[in-house]
Amino acid sequence: MEQMPKPKSHVSSHRVVDEIDRARAQEYALLAVLLSRSPDTGLIGRLARLRGDASRLGAAHADLAEAAARADEASAAREYFELFAGLGQNVLLPYASHYLTGSLYGRPLAGLRETFQLLGIERTGGHSEPEDHAAILCEIMAGLVRGDIAGPAGADREFFEVHLAPWVRRFFVDLENAKSADLYARVGSLGRTFVDIETEAFARSG
Repeated sequence: MEQMPKPKSHVSSHRVVDEIDRARAQEYALLAVLLSRSPDTGLIGRLARLRGDASRLGAAHADLAEAAARADEASAAREYFELFAGLGQNVLLPYASHYLTGSLYGRPLAGLRETFQLLGIERTGGHSEPEDHAAILCEIMAGLVRGDIAGPAGADREFFEVHLAPWVRRFFVDLENAKSADLYARVGSLGRTFVDIETEAFARSG
């Protein structure tokens, strides 16, 4: 599978990142990887070793670990292709523009590109994939939360509320309910659960 383009920032905020933010960044980074390409054998093995607990997120991790234990590289690649690159009617288009306007390269993408300019983020060359893909947005969130991408205080919250909150939960629910998915249905559950937790946390802090 071709890797997604990776917007990059030439600056870093060098801020102190606490344990909660490190955990948040890890969740975003995991979702970014799993949405950008099918996992290889090594990643499937690491997913199978995820530990769950009694929390909502812990339960989602446990379910993903169980599905990974049933999967192999070939089955994961098959799922990924059928979900995101196949020719069937149930192919998912994980783009903000698609979910918000019904077409690709819409106004949400234009707004995102303006945000990228403000944050000093540039696209890597040689790719034509629209930047409003869920994998890219999760990667940007991971960078903002970790402090790898510089921004004013609350930049991660603003980015989430403007570019993810209006649509990405619906995408994760669609992925969770995809009939052809086993491993990726659990990725959808993890994404939906994590987005709910992020939404609730931002609401409490607001």
